[in-house]
Parts: sequence; structure tokens; C-alpha cells
Amino acid sequence: MRAMILAGGLSTRLYPLTKTVPKPLVPVLGQPNIAHVIRYLKGFGISEIATNLFYFAQDIRDALGDGSRFGVRIEYLDEPALSGSAGAVKLMQPFLAKSDPFVVIGCDDVTNLDLQALVAFHGERKALATIGLVERDDVREYGVVVLDDRGKIVGFQEKPKPGTERSRLVNTGVYVFSPEIFNRIPADTVYDFGKQVFPKLQEDEASFYGFKADAYWCDIGTPGEYRRVTEDLLLKRFTLPETDAEWEAPDAKISVDANFDGPVWIGSGARIGPRAFVVGPTVIGEGVLVASGARVERSIIWANAIIGEGGDVRDSIVGAAYSVGNGETLKNAIVANDDA
Repeated sequence: MRAMILAGGLSTRLYPLTKTVPKPLVPVLGQPNIAHVIRYLKGFGISEIATNLFYFAQDIRDALGDGSRFGVRIEYLDEPALSGSAGAVKLMQPFLAKSDPFVVIGCDDVTNLDLQALVAFHGERKALATIGLVERDDVREYGVVVLDDRGKIVGFQEKPKPGTERSRLVNTGVYVFSPEIFNRIPADTVYDFGKQVFPKLQEDEASFYGFKADAYWCDIGTPGEYRRVTEDLLLKRFTLPETDAEWEAPDAKISVDANFDGPVWIGSGARIGPRAFVVGPTVIGEGVLVASGARVERSIIWANAIIGEGGDVRDSIVGAAYSVGNGETLKNAIVANDDA
């Protein structure tokens, strides 16, 4: 079986963090999230993976290489202009059509959804397309999917207001398709699954299903959800392969006078100065300096950032190589360099 990771978008919802870092490389516990997605797919035996590149394409290539370090082979699609989620998949038809079925997933997904069960459901229903779904109590910020008693999709709602929701099942962005789906995607045009392909499938009463999964899922494409998944990992509500939520890199330099409270992840080469106080859940990225007397609380600090002496950073995200000045305070902030 083959898969495609959708990775070409600009991710404006994470600005300013993604002005200089493409969404696939947004770090989750110190590793690019697309690396977690690759390992997720590999865990279900998928080793032939395509991904589309547009924004900071070379940075993504440099980070992933040919995929061999993950035990997979990566086929790249360089898009001269964004062609939409379905349009990008259409461009990879020669690669993906060799697999029946094939999987499509977003580079911003963090999940343990049982892909084997999803694919089996797709096969049992002889489906053309199947969407992985999870249940949410509050669906105001999600695309809601309505099913019949066999799991066939009979309706959609986009971000319904409280009291108007027809379902609490939300679209995870994890899809399984049969190759016949390519007949539904026109060539040489911008085309989207959510806006065009899926509504047309439902309107035509095609073999289009939703699989309700008892699974963890989060889309890191917004600051709130990015912070949520980081907190969930640090508090061990959810785990990812090859990560440890309370890990301290062996080469991190931590003063004997530094203080910690709660779960903290500390990356390679990080330095925590005397009388510094780090309160979890917090991520201190690779090469970060938390200087003497500084306080970092419930925050995510990207690689090579500096928290100056006496700095106070709370409930914030600090981008790569950003410097918080001596004595400076950040609360509920998102800051990043334009040239990190």
C-alpha cells in the first residue's frame, strides 16, 4: 500500500512561526511533525510515500532526504503553484494508482488512528473513498460529518454553531481511496477534497463512507491545537513512537541551582542556567539557552532561542533563534524572527 502526505500549504494560521519554517517542519517534541507522520505510516507497513512540496521545498527535502533513515522511500512532487489537496493527489496519480487502496494524510496530523482497521472497513464497504472520523464534544471549529447506520456519508456541516450540530463526528484528514477516485478529480486545475470532491461524492450518493475511530487525533495547524498536542504528550495522555515525554538530552547542561516543576522536555545542547525555573508542561528545544534567573512556564521554546537573564515566559511559543531580552516578559504570546 502507498500513501501521500499533503505538505504544500503555507500554514498562515501559525504565523509568525511559519513565516520562515514550513508547516511540515514544525517541531513536536523536537522533531518535525512530518517525521512523526512518516513513522505513523511506517508502523502500518507503508514504506512507499509521496509528498508535495511548495513552501520552503528545499528545507523539507533536506530534513527528510530520500526517506531511508525512516525505513521508507519518499517520492517528491514539486508544485510550481499550489493545486489544492485533490489537485496535488491527481498529480501523483502514476505513483498512487499502483496501490489499491491508497492513503492520504496531512503533514499536520498527530494521531494513533488504527489505519489497518480503516483500510479494512474501506474494503468491506467496497468504498470509493473513506474518511477517518473521531468524536468531539465541541465541534465549533471542525468539519462535521453525518453518517447513516452503515457508515455512509449523508451530510456535512462546516463549523456548526452550538445547538445546530447534526453530528459530533469530525474529519481527521486521514483518507483512504480506491484508484477510481482519480476519475473524480480533473487534471490541470486547482481542486480540493473538502470543497469539491467530497460534496460531489455525497451528492451523487457514491460509495463514500466515514469510519468512526476510537483514537487520538489533533491537527497542529493552529496555535491552540499545537499547544494542546504538546501538553497531551508531556502529560502522557498520548504517546508517539521514538519520543519520551520526560526526556533530557545527555548533552544538555543544567545548573544544579535550576528548578523544575512538572513535565519538561529538554533537547540536545540546551542550557539551563542557575536559579532558572522551568514549569511544565514545557518544551525546551535543541540549543536553547534559559539564562540565570529566567522563568519559563507552560511554553514551547523552539531550537536555539534565548531566554535572557530574568526573562519571564509564560503560556507562550517562542520561535527558532528568537531572543527574549534580559528581564523581558512574555505572556500568552507567539513570537518569531522573520529571518530565523
